[in-house]
Amino acid sequence: MKRIAALLALAAAPALAQEAGELRELIGQIGGRTAVMSLYVTPRADGSARLTGEYLILPTLQQRFLDGERSRELGVTFLKEGNSPILYGRPGTASLQGTWNGPLLKGTRYAPGGQERERFEFGEEFASMAGYSAQVRCESAADRYSATLAYVVDQGKLKSLEWRSRVAPAGHTCAASGFAQQAFGGGLRFAAGRCKVTLRDLGDYVRVTAEDCAEQCGSQAYFEPVLVERGGACHLLRPQAR
Repeated sequence: MKRIAALLALAAAPALAQEAGELRELIGQIGGRTAVMSLYVTPRADGSARLTGEYLILPTLQQRFLDGERSRELGVTFLKEGNSPILYGRPGTASLQGTWNGPLLKGTRYAPGGQERERFEFGEEFASMAGYSAQVRCESAADRYSATLAYVVDQGKLKSLEWRSRVAPAGHTCAASGFAQQAFGGGLRFAAGRCKVTLRDLGDYVRVTAEDCAEQCGSQAYFEPVLVERGGACHLLRPQAR
């Protein structure tokens, strides 16, 4: 349970985004360990971009939050790293410094004192899920939130998908169904109106996230991201602060 609690996952990024921006997901290595990164990219008038998000180290299930910027011309990138989604005014645990050009983000992770710790390299190419098959139905709950997720996928093709959630005590709910499959590289994506559900292969787990589902939800309801084990068990991927 402690390991699962540590998966305050990347897909929690929609809850952590403080400004409008494009969500970019990357997978790669940091110090020889596999990691998944999720960054919101918010363009500025001068051509640079504000970056906010987090990364998750998959072997140890450690999560770190990021806040920084990318330059306009050379893609020079600086990211302050910390243990909390709110990094402003707080000391960082490290910094990631490098370049982000096209799909490739690479550089070096430094300690707060400037000592080099390890190299990192991330890209946007996730594993194909064309051969993925699963029949999942699970319930999950934490604090005020509860949800039921059910889907059937056969060889990468959607057969059915229904996702419901409820937020107590007000009782606001989300209910999404009637999804159709969309073309999507590096995973699977299903849409019902503007609502999109995305599945990503993370090795031992499949991450399920939802975005733009306001039409399917009450005023205070939402869909928490879910981590699906290969055996079919589900766990909420909760941010440390909502």
